[in-house]
Amino acid sequence: MSLEAVSLLHCSGNDAGALLALEDLYPDPSERTQAAALALHLGRPRLAAAWAEQTDSLMHAAALLRLGERRAVLETLKDQPETARVAVLRARALGTRGAAEWARTLARQEGDSPALIAAATLMGELLLPTDPRAALRALAEGLKVSELLREGTDAHLLAVLSFVQARIGGAAKAEKTARKALDRSVPRSPARVLALLALGRTEEAESERKAGELVLELQPFLNLATE
Repeated sequence: MSLEAVSLLHCSGNDAGALLALEDLYPDPSERTQAAALALHLGRPRLAAAWAEQTDSLMHAAALLRLGERRAVLETLKDQPETARVAVLRARALGTRGAAEWARTLARQEGDSPALIAAATLMGELLLPTDPRAALRALAEGLKVSELLREGTDAHLLAVLSFVQARIGGAAKAEKTARKALDRSVPRSPARVLALLALGRTEEAESERKAGELVLELQPFLNLATE
């Protein structure tokens, strides 16, 4: 099975076929970074981590994050230049507000829009349990950047936003946002899991989490979903 064949199956909308083909893929060294990116997108972080280990440290770290391997993420990133994208991955692994604020600062300085959106999303997650209005302000920056890019708002950001809206009293708006997040999310992704939780579809969320090999800290969201 070739990488091109897997990509064609994915692009044609044949998700099940792409997943089966991916399991039979043995990419050449020159194709491993591209193969890892596709595996991560398709919700196969173990394959992505294996293929990116020797070729792309940031992608390797991103895959490890989905697997819950936080210490391995920090080890992978320790010798990397301090860029916004490295800082965002490290902040995810650490799960601290200070690290997220630093990542956001670097993203602003570098003008790295995807990193800024990711940092704003993480800030929203961290602030949500204790200060939902501060979380809303953090997410607003990510929303503004998304609008400037004209690529559509990030599904993960929208999923977090739906929880924030529910906390500050906008139930109807929260449901609408969660449905938009669900529509924009890809199967087996963290964004899809959170969107399903926001909609109260906990069994489907758990099914997606398992299918995507995801190790996520979901308890804060579960607590909010049942309030």
